[in-house]
Amino acid sequence: MNLSFAFFDWSLVQSFILKGFLFSIQLTLVAMVGGIAIGTILALMRLSGRKWLEVPAAAYVNTLRSIPLVMVILWFFLLIPLLIGRPLGAGVSAIITFTVFEAAYYSEIMRAGIQSVPRGQVAAGYAVGMTYRQCMQLIVLPQAFRNMLPVLLTQTIILFQDTSLVYAVGAYDLLKGFEVAGKNFNRPVEMYLLAAVTYFVICFSLSMLVRRLQKKIAIIR
Repeated sequence: MNLSFAFFDWSLVQSFILKGFLFSIQLTLVAMVGGIAIGTILALMRLSGRKWLEVPAAAYVNTLRSIPLVMVILWFFLLIPLLIGRPLGAGVSAIITFTVFEAAYYSEIMRAGIQSVPRGQVAAGYAVGMTYRQCMQLIVLPQAFRNMLPVLLTQTIILFQDTSLVYAVGAYDLLKGFEVAGKNFNRPVEMYLLAAVTYFVICFSLSMLVRRLQKKIAIIR
């Protein structure tokens, strides 16, 4: 088989790939923001010291972290329409699934970040009359986010890679765009190679930025 990339040009990118790329970025950003928000709540529940909060949060996190993402994608895509009586669509289903799934991973990152803040700072907050909520909001969480920012961003890069799994429900993501282009031009091998290069360039570049950020945070400390 002779490989040829002569057919690849900007018009092909506009026609097939750009739409999928934008969806992958949208899915990544929404799942990141939603996952961090829900994950922070779960982390606080697990650290609350109250069993009625700890147990359900731990069950949520441990269950989702023990199940392959592609299975969760299929569950949400197939089961939720049965429960609500109407289809969600592949795109909406993927956004909900990734947000719910990634929350379990962001939760563990946030829990580690919260635990990395010295307990003496919380005690000092209590000493000046702060409530638990004020200590968390003004003292602990800002430091936790700063400490865990490189890890949070690394998890987001993994999240971007995982968006390729939405092929299981037919969502039009970046990988799907390359696949459709390959079928239209009868060049599937070339397009899958280009897809791999694209994912590598994006993820490697972001990883280098995260590494630089990690060094800057280390200097600040």
